[in-house]
Amino acid sequence: MSIIQNPILPGFNADPSIIRVEDTYYIANSTFEWFPGVRLHESKDLEHWNLLPSPLSTTALLDMKGNPSSGGIWAPALSYADGKFWLVYTDVKITEGAFKDMTNYLTTATDIRGPWTDPIKLNGVGFDASLFHDDDGGKYLVQQTWDHREYHHPFNGITLTELDPKTLKLKPETARTIYRGTAVALVEGPHLYKLNGYYYLFAAQGGTVFTHQEVVARSKTLDANSFETAPGEVFLTNVDTPDSYIQKQGHGSLVSTPNGEWYYVSLCARPWNHAGESVYDPRGWSTLGRETSIQKVIWDADDWPRIVGGHGGKTFVEGPKDAIYTQSAEDHSQRDEFTSSTLDLNWNTLRVPFNEKMGTTGDGKLTLIGQGSLANTHDLSLIARRWQAFYFDAQVKVKFNPFNYQQMAGLTNYYNDRHWSFVFITWNEINGSVIEVGENNRGKYTSYLKDQAINIPDGTEYVWFRTRVRKESYCYEYSFDGVSFTEIPVKLDAAILSDDYVLQSYGGFFTGAFVGLAVVDYSGYAASAEFYSFDYQELGDSLTANDGYSWEAGESRFN
Repeated sequence: MSIIQNPILPGFNADPSIIRVEDTYYIANSTFEWFPGVRLHESKDLEHWNLLPSPLSTTALLDMKGNPSSGGIWAPALSYADGKFWLVYTDVKITEGAFKDMTNYLTTATDIRGPWTDPIKLNGVGFDASLFHDDDGGKYLVQQTWDHREYHHPFNGITLTELDPKTLKLKPETARTIYRGTAVALVEGPHLYKLNGYYYLFAAQGGTVFTHQEVVARSKTLDANSFETAPGEVFLTNVDTPDSYIQKQGHGSLVSTPNGEWYYVSLCARPWNHAGESVYDPRGWSTLGRETSIQKVIWDADDWPRIVGGHGGKTFVEGPKDAIYTQSAEDHSQRDEFTSSTLDLNWNTLRVPFNEKMGTTGDGKLTLIGQGSLANTHDLSLIARRWQAFYFDAQVKVKFNPFNYQQMAGLTNYYNDRHWSFVFITWNEINGSVIEVGENNRGKYTSYLKDQAINIPDGTEYVWFRTRVRKESYCYEYSFDGVSFTEIPVKLDAAILSDDYVLQSYGGFFTGAFVGLAVVDYSGYAASAEFYSFDYQELGDSLTANDGYSWEAGESRFN
């Protein structure tokens, strides 16, 4: 029997939907505005996971151009029935204000690796839609319901609608509210199961912040308002466990092992605090975004599911007895020499797929063609990968010859269009080609070096950039030979790239920090840059004495 350490999917891997097909488990996660859409992993032991190709890899399946930050793919739901995989996903077009314009789609595949069928448009009633396959052959869409009316609560319960199994079209006349949640409100993320003679509804409440929780309700029927909430303590929450290493648990889904053990996967976060900051308010800054955790589930004498160890969950969880060891990488380090004509699975672009307008890859280099700034939500030449550890170094070799200050190429740490930093080669009137560091914080841009921008000596063909991320802060370095690096004297606060910081000023706060490569040319002359030998090396979560985590105890955030 193994011991599983949470989180099982570190870094931005939110809203997990888990299923098992024979001896293999699959998890689908939200990707929001990042392309390709929906992140898939597989495992046979629930502990070690391998990344699969994303199902929404073409604009025929997903077109997010112009989507706001934290719009796009919300809470995809994976299921398996009738010999094929079913994927329901939501494309959200508005994130702030009274409206949440969205479309829910359905696609299927006989192989998890695809191909996936052309999407079927379902509805726009609400987000977090999932598909329930009843044992009598009936199929139902279960979803959060959105109400824009200012005199109503916007989260208007959980709606169930029958899906015609032949035409795969919804029957809107069958729609009914089956559950309205509790006084905690913000009921969302529904998943429906039929067990022990009951229909069990798992749903999230409290918002996807530190007050997040998961509740369970059940009913003998699928009639309107027929579901009753489990008595006693809530199923899963960290609202009252502020010292726990894992926080924000709630939205997720249930799975059984072949021998009948039960597990629940949910989103979670691992916040940290600045020195001298209250560890309870603010509870912390979640730079790695919302990750995926797992908890073991048992059933009580009244057939209600309960989390082993109590509703706060555990950092270390007993693995399944029938686990089949799955080989996977020890960490998520990545070395990319850009030898392939397609991008590595770890890379993502914003809203649209990597294409010739952005650049090309192969033969040992990545070429990016300058488009809009990093504040652009339409045309942007950026590829990026998740932060998946609190401590890592990332570096890249760059060739770029700008001729105006509107042209930039380099290495970025990025959360969304309003929150990012960038070390880059550019041009100024004093020295010609120079190195600058810029930061966008709540939409306000700051140049840190200004007239002291670092001069690039004449004849220099390449510049190497490196970022060193050290949980609470990070910095940038440069080199002209790839061996000797010089730190740029700008220390940046990593909290600015966290969900919790973005939430303070913006309604879309659902992703996490990325590190990436970008070229900007908003002058419109399409200046291009070449990138070589990208290297992302995790240093672990630095289990050091001053790290603030008590791993010997296994559960506490603080020493």
